[in-house]
Amino acid sequence: MTVTTNVPVLVGPVPLLYVQSMTVMEGFEIERINGSRFLHATRPTRKQIGIEAMLIGPRRLAVKKSLEALALVSRELLREELPASVPVVSGLTISLDMQITELNFTQSVARRDALDVSISLIEVPRAGLAALVGQAAELAVAAGTALVPGAVPPNPISRTVLDAF
Repeated sequence: MTVTTNVPVLVGPVPLLYVQSMTVMEGFEIERINGSRFLHATRPTRKQIGIEAMLIGPRRLAVKKSLEALALVSRELLREELPASVPVVSGLTISLDMQITELNFTQSVARRDALDVSISLIEVPRAGLAALVGQAAELAVAAGTALVPGAVPPNPISRTVLDAF
């Protein structure tokens, strides 16, 4: 089976077509029960997302400027205490309330026609209905992807055991 479509990862309105890796980190805060040696999870920590992608082709600089503008505008809106979140939509997660915390671009001599981008985002949670809508959207993605067969073929490289010295 060959991959016929390239589904982008959307960071706000900006499509990233060549995502190399994406990491979603979630956890729980652990606290000690008063006067006891026992611990318990009290509440979820903020979700963090890391995206590594390549910007290729004649539109790479336009995509770079779009990501920079997105990070700058959302930062300025937060400074004015206005709601400013960057939705991240992919096959892995739908996260509606994210904020760009780091944006790194790298260009190397080996690939002058491409830019590597590293994006770090952290959740800026909202209360009430918006939080419930985000959780419902993530559950819908999980249910939908469980029913669709994967389009990525298994690794065609055969595995061999190397003899030890």
